[in-house]
Amino acid sequence: MRSTIITLPTPQDFDFWRTMYSHGWCSLLPFRVDKEHRALNRILTLNNGSLVLCQIIDQKDSKLTIAVQSPALLTHADRSEVIRHIASCLRLTEDFSDFYSETRRYPKYRWIAKAKAGRLLRAPSVFEDIVKMICTTNCSWALTEIMVNNLVENLGASFDDSHKSFPSPDALAGMSESFLRKNIKAGYRSPFLLQFAKRVASGTLDVECWRSSELRTEELFQELRSIKGVGVYSAGNILKLLGRYDYLGLDSWVRAKYYEVYHQGRAVSDRTIERRYRQFGKWRGLFFWLEMTKHWLKQDIPF
Repeated sequence: MRSTIITLPTPQDFDFWRTMYSHGWCSLLPFRVDKEHRALNRILTLNNGSLVLCQIIDQKDSKLTIAVQSPALLTHADRSEVIRHIASCLRLTEDFSDFYSETRRYPKYRWIAKAKAGRLLRAPSVFEDIVKMICTTNCSWALTEIMVNNLVENLGASFDDSHKSFPSPDALAGMSESFLRKNIKAGYRSPFLLQFAKRVASGTLDVECWRSSELRTEELFQELRSIKGVGVYSAGNILKLLGRYDYLGLDSWVRAKYYEVYHQGRAVSDRTIERRYRQFGKWRGLFFWLEMTKHWLKQDIPF
């Protein structure tokens, strides 16, 4: 096994730990949080099909160290691909200056820029983000973890005895609905996951282009909604991982948190929630999510 150290510069407004714990993705395989060493581990699949294991550590001086384990010596193209994937996962090339300017307009939200919050961890591929989001629908977070872990353990390619990749569209598309129900525990989501993987594997649906799409957000929302199993909640939250923050992405957890923050636990309509954040325009989904997770700032390791 070969070892390679890569140094990756980061923007001044980037916080590694805050980005890693921006939402639950860091606890879903093949992401692994190394809490002892304050690192994030991730298996990447390169274009040539080879797997590499990356450990990402914050150096506190506007740079990250990526320690890469690979079966063969990395080529220049391999190194560039690792950098591109990690930068995308951590949203290093996304410009948040306008967002932070907007937060500073409101005394109540000035903490956001000070905390360097706002970047939401995402997978190396849109395919993985969508599969994982489907696995969050109508279930507990514990079941989401079970389904994603089962996908990786049953369908991922092996790097070594302890690490596997996220399954490719081909790997998922090659399974039967009964396999997904029995071995993945995907339940009613099984036919949706299967159909989605088949569309991507066959080339009839190109989801990777959505991160750079010039479609209006409303049009992109409808594209997402055309995927069976992706509802209003899922589409709204997938959009956040595409860099679009126009939708709140309401589910039972954030609704309950909103009720607690603003209404002493009393339920209100979704329209009431939407109305409160309307003033933030294209950033309203991000304002909403950060406010609902502000309590995580009080904990070094939120979950």
